Amino acid sequence: MRLAWLTDIHLDFVSEDAVDALCRSIDQTLADGVLLGGDIGQAPTVEAWLTRLARRIERPIHFVLGNHDYYNGSIREVRQAVSSLARRNSQLHYLPDSGTLRLTDTTALVGHGGWADGRLGNFLGSTFELNDYVYIRDLSGLDKRTLQRKLMDLGDEAAGCIRKDLDAALKWASEVILLTHVPPFKGASWHRGRVSDDNSLPHFSCAAVGDVLMEIMRARPDRSLTVLCGHTHSGGEYEPLPNLRVLTGGARYGNPVIQRTIVVS
Repeated sequence: MRLAWLTDIHLDFVSEDAVDALCRSIDQTLADGVLLGGDIGQAPTVEAWLTRLARRIERPIHFVLGNHDYYNGSIREVRQAVSSLARRNSQLHYLPDSGTLRLTDTTALVGHGGWADGRLGNFLGSTFELNDYVYIRDLSGLDKRTLQRKLMDLGDEAAGCIRKDLDAALKWASEVILLTHVPPFKGASWHRGRVSDDNSLPHFSCAAVGDVLMEIMRARPDRSLTVLCGHTHSGGEYEPLPNLRVLTGGARYGNPVIQRTIVVS
């Protein structure tokens, strides 16, 4: 099985020709399906983009949401909308709803977008500002301590979902792919070619998910986990355990590309 992995494609910022070129490049991989790691569009457009991609690509699209997908909307409303869309469109698979997907007899797929939870680095002292805190309704207008608590709650929610699905997958799968948006470790939070510093790290990592992954995979040395993430727009690889590898996808506004083709045996 071959899966084309994309992340941070930001289709609201690209031309029609660029969207067509992306779809043609997916066709050329001869992939059996697509892994789409979030930041597809924004709240008013994400459903339309998913529908268009499904119609054009004509193969399964397994996806999670990124922070930009909530811009000009609320987290609950966007999640409900894409969940409903996926139930109506058999090509679209919203991974937080899908639970554990069997790709082959030995490989499972799980996913959740995660959230930058402000736990790593120095959130309260950070001068780094994300547009999330302006354009996502749930996060707008909050003082910094209240905002950090909200981000931590979102990180904990993601970690709980991933724990449940990963535990279920590891009961039978020797290999698991986790599709997420936010890097779960400092070492995977690449920014402009380097690991993020304490100023930007709180906004580019989900410590709650990282803690869950370390706990589970330390207890299962006979299993392997590959994490596919994005969010930071800089690519890199990080291996915190011999059986746990994290690939962070790079991205550039206006130029959506396939990160790599994942071959599953």
